[in-house]
This record gives sequence, structure tokens and C-alpha cells, in this order.
Amino acid sequence: MDTCALSISSLSSASSSSSNYHHTDFFPSSSYSSVLSLTPPLPPSVELSAVLTDTRLTLDVYRGGAAALPLLWASVPGQLRGLQYLRLGSEDAAGLDGALGVVPHLTELRSLAVRGHCLYDSQGDPLPGLLTTLPSSVSSLSHLVHLDLSFNQLSCLPSSLLSIPTLSSLLLCYNRLSALPPDIGLLSSLTYLSLLGNELVSLPPSLGQLKALQTLDVSHNVLEHLPDEIGSLEELVRLDLSQNKLKRLPETMGCLLSLRELVIYSNDLRLIPHCLKKLPLLKIDVRDNPLGQPPTPPPLPPTPDVMFFLLLSFCVSSAGCHVFLPGGAELLFPPGCLVRTTRLEWIEKRPERKWVWLEEHDILLSRPLELRPHGITFLKPVEVCVPYHRRKRKEVVVRRFDGQSWSTLPTDLRKGSESHMSQFSWFMAVSRLVKDTCSVSPTGVMLVSSSDPGIKLHFPPDCTRLYVSDVQALCGDPQARVSPLLCLSQTPNIHFLQPVKVQIPLPPGVTGHTVDHTCLHLLHGDPTAQTWTDITSQVSLCVTHLYAIFYIRHFSWYWLWYTTQHYVSGVARKVYQRLKQFKVQFLVLQRKADPSQVLLQCLPANKVEGRVQSLSEQYDGPQPSELCDLLEGEQFFAGFERGLDISTDRPDCVQGRLCFMFYSSLKNLKEVYICPAQGQERPVRGQVSYYRGEIPSNLPEEVVQKRKGNDNQWLATLPLRLPEPQYPPLNLGDPESGYLTEANLLSISLQIGHDWRVIGINLGLSYQELDRIQDNLGALVLDMLFLWARSAGPGAVSKLVAAMMESGRRDLAEEIEDIVSIGRRKYSLSLRRLGLEAEGSSLVENPCAPTISTCCRNNCL
Repeated sequence: MDTCALSISSLSSASSSSSNYHHTDFFPSSSYSSVLSLTPPLPPSVELSAVLTDTRLTLDVYRGGAAALPLLWASVPGQLRGLQYLRLGSEDAAGLDGALGVVPHLTELRSLAVRGHCLYDSQGDPLPGLLTTLPSSVSSLSHLVHLDLSFNQLSCLPSSLLSIPTLSSLLLCYNRLSALPPDIGLLSSLTYLSLLGNELVSLPPSLGQLKALQTLDVSHNVLEHLPDEIGSLEELVRLDLSQNKLKRLPETMGCLLSLRELVIYSNDLRLIPHCLKKLPLLKIDVRDNPLGQPPTPPPLPPTPDVMFFLLLSFCVSSAGCHVFLPGGAELLFPPGCLVRTTRLEWIEKRPERKWVWLEEHDILLSRPLELRPHGITFLKPVEVCVPYHRRKRKEVVVRRFDGQSWSTLPTDLRKGSESHMSQFSWFMAVSRLVKDTCSVSPTGVMLVSSSDPGIKLHFPPDCTRLYVSDVQALCGDPQARVSPLLCLSQTPNIHFLQPVKVQIPLPPGVTGHTVDHTCLHLLHGDPTAQTWTDITSQVSLCVTHLYAIFYIRHFSWYWLWYTTQHYVSGVARKVYQRLKQFKVQFLVLQRKADPSQVLLQCLPANKVEGRVQSLSEQYDGPQPSELCDLLEGEQFFAGFERGLDISTDRPDCVQGRLCFMFYSSLKNLKEVYICPAQGQERPVRGQVSYYRGEIPSNLPEEVVQKRKGNDNQWLATLPLRLPEPQYPPLNLGDPESGYLTEANLLSISLQIGHDWRVIGINLGLSYQELDRIQDNLGALVLDMLFLWARSAGPGAVSKLVAAMMESGRRDLAEEIEDIVSIGRRKYSLSLRRLGLEAEGSSLVENPCAPTISTCCRNNCL
């Protein structure tokens, strides 16, 4: 027992001197698991019971964890001989070599995983696996049925694997395999084979001997053809051939009677074999293939000034050249563009959202073409021709990325999409909506679409100006006139050191010879407060025959009025408010993945249709409301009614209603989580109603008149349904010892990150439960935390705090304690309001608990 109290490093040296310590089967697991130290190579806080059970050993959740396997084998080999499941990380070369020397001795293994990308560096990037081969002695694992060697550096399939006839699942994703051995058919028990993300050019004919194979994934390789023997895979159910270079499929695939899913997108297939149409239960994904298009013509024979190549680099001399890139892109280097011979590089990349920029309604027509080295300058413009598939009635342009932003290059459409540039960077062809512009004068104009001459817009005379009769009616002055509204802005918003001269035209019908200077008023506008001030007496206003000239030191809004009225500011405000009244529609949409998340938005009517289409993939809900009138800067509210409530306290929530301020140039959008009102159970068929705020005091009189009546505050009502939840709400703990709501757990889970597996082990979750959690990082963290919370008993919050401390996440432990502290204070205040003393908290009956829990939940959220 004293020997077991030593660290593993001490045991490794002791075991070599005495064989008496090699057999420790007689030690109960409870006796050494709490004493045996795993330091080094694992952290000091990790005990043996955290990584080892009766049949499972997990060493891929700690940096360098594989180095612990030979030390464990030296100290407790009897405990390891019965292992059936082993997981190792392959990011540490030294530790991995030692672990692979022990693996052949674990003859009872059924599942072995030696993977890279299990851990992450300080920058958040996954650590690559360093496994290059397996020892030949691995063939002694006669019970092995599952092997995962993904994210490593295997250049060929280890020959020792072919001697394991029981192997049924083999994962070799993201390695460097360029070919499979010709005798791979020896793996006769194989049912699942994944070769995703390798460098395979072809598949051997012996692949057809895998009669039991049900799933084959060879996507993201460089396959150019398939062997006819693939039709012999009688039990094949799913076949993934996406992201390859296949030009045709063999006719023998018609014999795959068990095939239910065929994924062949992003290849070079122009025809689908007729034999596949005879499989009625087969689903095929054929996206991004040139189906039905004629074959690409062969390249022209090379001439002295034309260079063809299949390499990733080429040389350009001062004489220039014409370069044809695989895929159809062309580069024309004119003579004299370079002083000396220079080696240039190119690469065609898959588009990724994180750096390919597309505007709304844009369509990417080509793969981004990267030309290197970046920033190299040419003495003459170089012509870049990017191939694309023509889109009807859309404009095609070439966009360039300079390392910071995208810009559109002048484009000439001849053969492909042609542009000129003086520096190397990223290029791509984009189809965008045709934009036609024109200047609209007071006399009117007609705009004809350059894409379709049948589309015409006719602007009648005076459509861009306020009618004089309207101004005169609002002013009560038959002689009133106004000039165009001049809106000046500047960045930064500071005063000029010298006066700036401004010239604006006089109001229509007024000239310098007939003007009455006492009726001429220059107004200064504040766009934020929407107020107008008469500054005529503060400036030197000079009037010529057609213009008024004045000097300013600060940019803002200016408006020249001609009227006999003395108080012009109020009249100008009425006219401006009339110009700023909008027809709007309201949206109420629910996220498809989580119906309790609701999006509320108010938009001008001309923007609603495009907004609904852009949200249709993620959101669902009723049609937009009927048209309503709102003013720029007007306040309105959204109220949840008929059994619905907002599940959190918000500063913009006034008496159960969300407060909005309408601005035509903004999104006017808010997203909230809803829940049933107190005492209401799901499902709930409720509604959202929009109401006006208080009527502004500066509204035009005709607008105020339209708002009279019993429902003058109501705008629109839209239905909203809260369905039955998949799981009941989680309320962890109790108010006396500590209380956390489902929203608190959600907030905590977003901060756990890659420590989720360690925290799950410290929370007491079994390895089987952790292995069943598979998805992206955010989803698996939520699954792990909520799985534990549903079965947690009394004192669960203290267990969660202890698990965070043991996992090295003191920050999360302190945050949980702060939440619990706030909840306890709320609980104590609730007891006082009920007339109970703190000592009598244990006498509180259960019917009070929901009220107290609700109070704590609202506070924590």
C-alpha cells in the first residue's frame, strides 16, 4: 500500500528494480484510485479515478496525456489488461511513442482512438496529430472492432491493420493518404470506412471485396474515377463522393440495391448514369456539378508566347507571356511589366464566408483566385480573365481583396470576366443586380433599365419638390416659398477655423430684384432634436439675382424660406414632419430552432419583402402587418398578450411592453426570449400588439386629427404561438442552499469552452454519457451541462462550484457564487415580505416555493 502512494514517475523506476510490484491485481480500485498520483505528466489535481474505469481509459483530454499510459502499465498492469476502450491524443510525439509500445499488450481492446485535434493552443487553433504509422504488433488486438486515427500524418495505411479481421469501423479522416493498399479487401468485417479529407487519386479494385461495408466516405479527396468493382458493395447504404474531381460514375453502381444516400456534389459530372434512376429509394445530392453542359474543349496547342502548365507556380520575364491556369483562368502579362524574371504563384480556393464578401443579392460565379506574392507591383497593367457561368439579366464584375477590404475592378466581359490590375491579390467573379441611376430634375425624367428595356420608371414634373400650394396652405401665406433643404455633415464634428462660404438658390419665383428682405428667413435645423431656429439676424445674408450667400463655421441643416409670417420655425417643423412620415409594417418572427426566441422589427414598407426573404431560412411566423403611419423618431411599444410574457427583465421594457424608437434608416429590431405568463402552461396561443407612444407635441395638425378615437394608440396585432417544450424548464438547487435557473446554466455554458469534458468528469458523468454527446462545441457543452442538471439532486449548486474549482475554472466558480448570493438575498427579502423569520425558513411550505423561485429567476436573468 505504501508503494501505491508513490507517484507514477517513482513507480516506473521502482518497478524496474523489483518484479514484486508488477502484479497489483489484489489492490481494490477504491484503494489506489484516491491515492495514486498522475503527476507527471498529468495535472496535479487529476486522480486515477478521473480517467480510468473498469473497461475505459481516457487520456485525450489532457495535454501530453498519452505519456501516462506506459507509467500506468508499469504500476497497475492488472487494471489495464481488462481495458476495452482507450482514447489517446497524438499531439505529443514522445508520449505517443511510449503509449504505442504498450497498446499491443492491451489484448482485450475493442475500441482505440489515437486522434489529433483533441486539444487547442493558446490561440484557439487545434493541435495537429503526429502519428505517422502503427507498430506491427498492433495486429495482436484480436478483439478490436473500432479504430479512429483521424487528424494525423499517415501517408499510407499501416499494414498491421490488415491482420485484424474483427475490425468493423475504421476512421482515417484528414491524413495524407494518397493510395490504399491493393489487399484492403482483407478487412472483410468492415462496415464503416471514412477517408474524408485525404489525397486519394483512385481507389483499388479490391475495395469491392468489402462485402459487409455499409458506409463509405471518400469526400474531399482528388478522385478522378471509380473502379467498376464498387458495384460489388451489396450492403452499401451511404456513399459520399463529394468535393472530388469525378467526371463520370461507373454503370456498375446500378447494382447497389441497398444504397439509400449518394452524395456527389462539387464534382465535374455532366451526366448521371441511367442505372441510378432504377433505384427508387435512392436520394442523390448533385449540387455544384455541370450537369447537361457540353464537355470542356481541349486546350489549344502551345505557341511560343503561350504557356500551359499544371503547377502552382510559373515564371514571367520582361518579355511578358500569356498564362492559362487550370479551370479556365487566364493571365496576360504585357512586355515590360516586370524588369527581371520573377516566379509567381497561384492557388484556387474554396469560398469561405469568413473572408469572401458578398453584398445582398450577389451570387458568387467563380472560386476565389489567389495570386502571389501579394503586393507585387507591375509596371504595366496585367489582364486577369476569370471564368464564370453566365447569369441572365445580371451584371458580372470582378472583385479584388487587398488584405483589408474588397473593391470592384473595372470589368470587360468578353471571354470570361476580364479586369486589369497592377498588384497581385485575391480575385473572384460576382454576379450582382444591375443598378441604373439617373438625376431627377424638377421637370421630370424617364429611367429605362439597361438589363430589360421593358422596365421603365417615369418621374413626373415636380415629384422631387414640395408643392408650393402645400407650403402656402400650411403657412397660411399665399406668398410663401421655400428653397431646397441643404443638409451638410462633417467628420469629426468640430468648428472650422475660418468661415465657409455657402451659396443656395433663392426660393422659386423670388429674384434679387423683387425680394423683400424682411420676408427672407434662413433656418438652422437640428436633425437630432428635429427643431428649426431662425438665424437670419445672426448671419450676414447677401442676395444676388438668383442666389443667397452666407458664411458658417459649422455644418448642419439649412433652409431658406420666403414668407410674411413672423414665426417661421413652427411652420418649418410642420412641413418637415410631413416630409418625414412613413408607411411601415411590423414583423413578429420565431427562430425555427428555438421558438421561444422572438424577433420584433418595424420597417418602411419598401424594405419588408427583402427582409422577410433573408430571414426565411432561420425564422418563421405570420405575414407582416397591414400598413401603418409612423413619423421619424416616433416612439412605439410591443406588448405580449394572451398568456405570453418576456422571460427576463430589460431596461427597455416598460410595464410589460418593449419600447422602440422608429428611424427609417435603422433596423428597429429587437430579439427577446418569451415564456408563459405566471400561472399559464404551454402550449400558449398568444399575440403581440404594437401601440403608439405618447403623441408628440410637434405633430402636424392633420396627423393629430387622424389619431382621434378609442383605438388611437393601437397599430397592429400579430399572432404568436409558444409550443410545448422539448424538456421541462431546469431549476437547479433550491432557494435555501443555492438556486440556478436554466438561463443561468446557459450563460455559464457559453464560457466553458474546451474544458467541457474535464468538467463533465468532475461532475460525475459517466464516459458513456460523455461519448454520446457529439456535435459542435457549443452544442456539446450545453448537452453535457443540461444532462447533468436534469439528474442533479440536493446541493447541486455546491457540486457545480466544486467541479469548476477542480477543473481549474475559478472564474466560473466565482460567477456561480455571485449568482447564488444574489438569489439568497432575494429569498431572504421574500421571507420578510411573507412575515417569516430567517430561522424559520425550513417551515416554509412548498406552495410558496414557486413564487420565490420566480423572483430569483427574474433577478438572475
